[in-house]
Amino acid sequence: MHTSRPSWLLLRLALVSLPLASACATADAEDTTGALGATEIRVEAVSTRAHLVTGGDVLVRVDVGTDLEASEVRLRAGGRDAPLRQAPDGTLTSLVSGLPDGHSRIEAAIPGGPSATLTVTSYPVTGPIISGPHQSPYLCQTRDFELATGEPLGPALDEDCSIETRVDYVYLSSVDGEFKTYPLGAAGPDDVARATTLDGFDVPFIVRVQTGTVNRAIYQSAILHDPSNPAPDAWTRSRGWNGKLVYTHGGGCRNGWFRQGSSAGSVLNEGLLAMGFAVTSSSLNVFGNNCNDLLASETHIMVKERFVESYGAPLYTIGTGGSGGSYQSHQTADNYPGVFDGIIVSSSFPDVTSATIFTLADSRLLWHYFNEVAPGAFTQEEQRLVSGFGSHGSIANLSRGAARIDPTFDPAAPPEVQGSEVAGLEALVALRYSPTNPDGIRATVYDHTVNVYGYDESAGGAARPLDNHGVQYGLEALQAGAITKTQFLALNRDIGGFDGDLNHVTERHRADPTATRRAIDTGRVLFGGAGLASTPVIDYRSYTDHREGGDIHMIVHQFTTRSRLEKANGHADNHIMNVGGAWGFSEERPDLGDLFRSMDTWLMTLLEGDDSGVSRAERVVDSKPEDLVDNCWDTSGEPRRNIREPLSFDGSGACADLYPAYPTPRHVAGAPLANDIVSCQLRPLDRADYGVEFTAAEWSELQAIFPEGVCDWAKGDAHAQGYQGTWLSFGPSPVNRAR
Repeated sequence: MHTSRPSWLLLRLALVSLPLASACATADAEDTTGALGATEIRVEAVSTRAHLVTGGDVLVRVDVGTDLEASEVRLRAGGRDAPLRQAPDGTLTSLVSGLPDGHSRIEAAIPGGPSATLTVTSYPVTGPIISGPHQSPYLCQTRDFELATGEPLGPALDEDCSIETRVDYVYLSSVDGEFKTYPLGAAGPDDVARATTLDGFDVPFIVRVQTGTVNRAIYQSAILHDPSNPAPDAWTRSRGWNGKLVYTHGGGCRNGWFRQGSSAGSVLNEGLLAMGFAVTSSSLNVFGNNCNDLLASETHIMVKERFVESYGAPLYTIGTGGSGGSYQSHQTADNYPGVFDGIIVSSSFPDVTSATIFTLADSRLLWHYFNEVAPGAFTQEEQRLVSGFGSHGSIANLSRGAARIDPTFDPAAPPEVQGSEVAGLEALVALRYSPTNPDGIRATVYDHTVNVYGYDESAGGAARPLDNHGVQYGLEALQAGAITKTQFLALNRDIGGFDGDLNHVTERHRADPTATRRAIDTGRVLFGGAGLASTPVIDYRSYTDHREGGDIHMIVHQFTTRSRLEKANGHADNHIMNVGGAWGFSEERPDLGDLFRSMDTWLMTLLEGDDSGVSRAERVVDSKPEDLVDNCWDTSGEPRRNIREPLSFDGSGACADLYPAYPTPRHVAGAPLANDIVSCQLRPLDRADYGVEFTAAEWSELQAIFPEGVCDWAKGDAHAQGYQGTWLSFGPSPVNRAR
C-alpha cells in the first residue's frame, strides 16, 4: 500500500493571503441586531455575512434612529464615498464595490453627529470561503453549458473556469409552450404568453436570465422582466418579480467530483416563474456534479450574495430539490441557517454520509454474500427480509449505487461491484486511481470531502466514517423466525467488510474516529436541531419501494429525517409529509404548485407575525397553515382521493396501507430509525435478545463472531462529541473554524 499523498490531495497554498480575523469571533453575532437608539446609526451587510464577502462588493444597509435625518448620512468605504439609495422597503442601502481581498472598514456617519462602522472581509469570487482548499484537478465545462437561448456558454477565461457575467432574454410561447429567444431592440413576438404572479400582477412571460461564475461554479438567476422597462437592480424591482426567491437543486451523487458541471438546477421553471418567483441555482448545486454538501452550502452562500447584489434582498428564500437536492436543502438549512427560510424537498434523504451510504455499503456486502460467498443459502424472499427492502431488486440496485464510495474501476467487474465513476469524461478517465496508478484521482464521496474527513495514510485516501463492527445483520429476520440460526450465524461470520479500496475482506470495517467525529459534529450527518429546528419543511414524494428493479429513493429515509428532528427538538411539528401526488404546476398535475402556495402562506404568516417573546421555532409551528398536514393520495379510483392523516414509519391507516415503509439492513440489524450512528458502542451478547434458543456450540460460535460484543444502539455513537454549531468554516475563513 502506498503512503505518499497523491497530488490531487495536496492543499493549495496559493490562496490570497488575508489578514486574519479573530478566530474566536462568532458568525452568529451578526444575527443580533437589537433595538436602535433614537440618536444611533447602524450599518450592516445585507448580501452576505460581513466576514464572507466575495468579489470585492457587498450590499449594505444603514439604519438611523428616529431623531436623526437619514438624508444627512454619508457612507465611506476604503477611503472613498459610497452612494446611498433608498431601497423599495424604504431603507438606505449601498452597493459598495472595489474592496480589496482582506479586511475593509465601512463607515456610516452624520457630519458632526453619530457614526457606525462595519468591518468586512472579502475573498476572491472564485472561492473558497468556508469549504477548505479547492479540489484538483477540476474540469471546466463552460463550453458544454447551454444558455437559456440554446447557445453554448463558451470557453472559460482562466483556470478557475470563470466567464464574463451576461444577461439573456427568453420568452414563453403561447403557441407551443416552449421558451424561445426574445429579440431585444425589435418589436416583441406575437406569441408571448402571459403570467399572473402571486401578488396579482398580469405580466408578459419574458424571462431575464443572468449567467455568471462564482466559486468555480456556473450560476444562473431568472426573473420575469419586460426589457422595455428599466433594468432591475437592488433599487428597481421588476414588476414581474414577487420579491421571493427559490433556489433549485439537481440530484445525483455518482460522478459528482472533479468537474464544474454542464448544468445547473433548472431556473427556467415555468410553474415557479409564472407565480413571479425569482429562481436561481448553480452547477455545483447539482449533486451529479458535486457530491459534497459543504461545498454546496458554500456555493449557496456565494450565489445568493450575487443575487442580492443584483436584485436586492428577497422577502424569503425557499430551497427545493429532489434526491441529491434534498441533501443540500436539509443540510444548508440546518448548518447555515438564514440562507433558506423554508425548504420543499422530494425523494428525500437526510444526507449522503449516513442513511444513504450506510444502506448502499450494506447492500453491496449483502449482494456479495448472497451471490459470491454463499449462493443458494438464502431464498430470494429470505434475502429481501434480511435487507429489509420492499423489493428484492433493491439489493443489487443499491449495491451498484455503492460505486460512489469505491475508488477502483475494473472493466471486467459486474456493475454490482463497480466503482470510480466519472461519467465517461475522457479528461478524467485517464487520471483515475488504480493499482497501477496509485496517485490517481479517487472518485469517491469521502475523497471529495477530504477537507472534512482528513487523510488516511494507511489507506492512501480520505479517512472514512464507515463502520459495520458489531452490526448483527438479519437480527430482526431471525427474531421473526424468517431465517434460521444457521443462516444468521453464517451470514454474520462471513459477510466481512471493505478495505480502503472497497475490496471485500474477511474483517469488518471500522470507521476512522476523527472522520466519524467530524461527520457527526459538523453536520455531514444531518443533526436536525440547528437551523432545521426553525425551518418550515414540506417533504413530498412518489412511492418507489415496490419497483421490481429496486430503487434507492425509499420512503424510510423520509421518516429517518423526521426521527432526527424529533430526537433533536422533541417534535417534528415543522415537518409535513406528502405521498403519491401529481407533482406539477398544471391543471392535470397541480399538487406541486399547491405546495409552493402553502409554503408561501406559511412563510408570509411567519414574516408578518409578532416576533416578540416567542422563539422562531415556536413561531414557525404557530404560523403553519391549519390545512397543511400530513397526507397521501389514493389514485386507485376516479377521481383520486386525498387522505389527511398522520404518517409514521410503523403507522396504521389508509396511507400506511397504500404506501408501506420498509426498513434498511441497518434497521433490520437493530439500528434506530434515525440511522445516525456511524460507530456503535458495544455490549456483551445476551441470549434474551434473539427470541431463539442457541445450543452451547451455536452460542460459542456467535461469541467468536462478535468477540468484543454487539451494537448497543441505544448508547449512540462511539466517537461523536456533540454538534459544534452553525456557520462553521473549514477555511480559509478563520471565523467559527471547525474542530
